[in-house]
Amino acid sequence: MASPTVAANAYASLAKIMDTAGGAGGLGRAGETNGPSFGAVLKEAMNGVLDAGRKSDAQSVAMAQGKANVMDVVTAVAETDVAVSTLVSVRDKVIQAYEDILRMPI
Repeated sequence: MASPTVAANAYASLAKIMDTAGGAGGLGRAGETNGPSFGAVLKEAMNGVLDAGRKSDAQSVAMAQGKANVMDVVTAVAETDVAVSTLVSVRDKVIQAYEDILRMPI
């Protein structure tokens, strides 16, 4: 189960991504571009998940070598779990939106 600190970090990361992308207030008319593309935001999110996974792996190896604290390992693994769960939720919503578009009458 994720701790409040892990959840706060996940929300802070999401807020940072939204600020970079222009947020909901940055959406303009069709054809206007405000901020980075959806692909750039998605790539940044993927890199964040990969970084969390690498940190978790490094902490696990350090603990196996006797150089890390158990709490650091648990925190790193929990952060990775939250990041992966968030990414899976976003993926599911994108697939659902795509399927909704396919079902629209022409």
